[in-house]
Amino acid sequence: MTEVIIRIGDWEHECCGEAVEVNQIVEFRCLTLRRASGEEQLVETHHDSEPDVYVRGRVSEISVVDGAGVQRSIVRVPSGLALRGFDPRDDGHLEEQHTGVVVDAMLDDFDVKVIANEISKEST
Repeated sequence: MTEVIIRIGDWEHECCGEAVEVNQIVEFRCLTLRRASGEEQLVETHHDSEPDVYVRGRVSEISVVDGAGVQRSIVRVPSGLALRGFDPRDDGHLEEQHTGVVVDAMLDDFDVKVIANEISKEST
């Protein structure tokens, strides 16, 4: 099994992204983008862009990423609907992984570490 980090968030997640929790079994459709540093980054996509990588596995860790690139470990990523304040069953708050402290920030980029049991270049 391989660990991969997938960036989710921004308008794609706010539009129609589902909640993601540590230990959840997930399947992500991703684009491969290049960071300014030259490193490749997998980014979840839901819309017009044709994904080039599909990842299936179990979420082992989630971090919220602020504008300066600082990461804080959290328990879950709320759905896009909840993050926008439109889900009556979910307040959309972010909780730190080990303390349960609410992260007081309006952030929309999340790094999701997945222990992948399948990574493919084609839809399955």
